Amino acid sequence: MTSTDHRTAPAWSHVEEFLRAHEADRIPHPGGTLLEHLARVATLLADWGTESAVQAAGLCHAAYGTDGFDGALLGLDERDTLVEIIGDRAEALVYMYASCGRAAVYSRLGRDEVPLFHDRFTGEDHAPPEEDLRAFLAITAANEFDVFIHNTELAARYGPVLHELLSRARALLPPAAWQTWQDWQERQDWQRRQDDLRD
Repeated sequence: MTSTDHRTAPAWSHVEEFLRAHEADRIPHPGGTLLEHLARVATLLADWGTESAVQAAGLCHAAYGTDGFDGALLGLDERDTLVEIIGDRAEALVYMYASCGRAAVYSRLGRDEVPLFHDRFTGEDHAPPEEDLRAFLAITAANEFDVFIHNTELAARYGPVLHELLSRARALLPPAAWQTWQDWQERQDWQRRQDDLRD
């Protein structure tokens, strides 16, 4: 599946219709609207070769809000609605992404042999299977990359931290995702050197 195929397939159109019905196309987000951001994240995940469920989760990753984005398109009591749209596996990944207590989880990834995942909705910790951690990290890498290339202030503030996290957890990332981040980091370093020369 190419980066354009996943946008033109009927199933993806159905998901985008659902997102529009929940006003994702009216919510501001770096780079335009939330819907535009979600579509770009799904495209990145497709380009990185992730499975279709991960791409679907990427397209809907903000449905319940996130630890970094308060707006929610659905309440947690409406999870069955999203299951009907994207399936059990993809919805479970959306919930995982939304429920992540980032301060706790980010500090464990790439350090703990079996990193515990903190659910900010329930307050509980659990050890997800490796395939779920891989999916979570791919969505994280795609989401943050898209935010950073559309918001230089956020990139300057949080980019190094995210790059360090992904570097630690590199073994769980799709190789293409890591290469994307490496290329971005090299461009950032080059730009900083140019800025230093001008000062």
